[in-house]
Amino acid sequence: MIVVLAGLVGWYEVEVHAVGAKKSGEVTIDIQRGASVSSVVDRLVAKEVLSSSTAFSLYSTIHGSPSVNPGWFSFPTGSTFTAVRAILAAPSNTDALDVPQGFTIREVIARLRTQMPAPFVAAVQRAFHNGSVQSGYQPAGSTNLEGLIAPGRYLISPATTPSDLVTSMVERFTAMATSQGLAPGAKIRGRDAYSIITQASVVEKEGYQVRNMAKVSRVIDNRLSAQMPLQMDATILYALKLDGGAVTRAMLQTPSPYNSYLNHGLPPTPICVVSADALAVAVNPPVGPWLYFTVVDKTGTEAFSTTFAEQLANEKLAADRGL
Repeated sequence: MIVVLAGLVGWYEVEVHAVGAKKSGEVTIDIQRGASVSSVVDRLVAKEVLSSSTAFSLYSTIHGSPSVNPGWFSFPTGSTFTAVRAILAAPSNTDALDVPQGFTIREVIARLRTQMPAPFVAAVQRAFHNGSVQSGYQPAGSTNLEGLIAPGRYLISPATTPSDLVTSMVERFTAMATSQGLAPGAKIRGRDAYSIITQASVVEKEGYQVRNMAKVSRVIDNRLSAQMPLQMDATILYALKLDGGAVTRAMLQTPSPYNSYLNHGLPPTPICVVSADALAVAVNPPVGPWLYFTVVDKTGTEAFSTTFAEQLANEKLAADRGL
């Protein structure tokens, strides 16, 4: 019995102190409000943060059950029980940054400022613009990552560096674009991938909703083919660092390469974070003759037309509806 007891004590001490445990990096989990200690421990065992739920249960019996706070928590794999207990008892040690489609890098940075310390945010901003993180879609010599990061949720753990964060955004975009048939170096309708991404960004902002995007993309293609100016308000708003709102006659005269009323062709760079839906229709727009569109109801429905007279009629319909 003494030998058995000594063996149990030895096993317990090995588990508690993670002796010989595999240490392969960090694991991040989302703990929901009201989650039980046992459910959290089972997840940590499955992810090799803890080696034994039985030993941790015994540890909790001796030292008291740990508190469990809601939020995102990062744990090193092969952690000691004391370390896990300390992490669980503290506030969330990991931020979750949500990057919506339609955001600009400027807006991503503004959101990040509300969550992370200023030095971290400043380093992320530099990484977005100084060329230290590159995308396979960038034109030669470009350090601009606008439009080349993916929407979604990004976890920022204690081990995440600014470069790690920006790299993950770029890599996720590459995976998303490739899945939509737009690999780096691809040629679509005689145009390079960067041009297609730029088109997708205009579609994202002008289409508003997925149901409008395909025809918006076709309008862009038709206007480019006809050598017409795009005349897209979103490009002017981007130049003015605005997100939405009415475009005035004075704004239409904004001297900027992004002003698609004064300049022909696409803007020089993408103008926002694009979704997979916008990319898909930029890669493969539907067949159609449309050259004009406008929002015609308060749900965001857009009406498309082939002549300017039809466009004027749709604009009048919108005005009659209070838009």
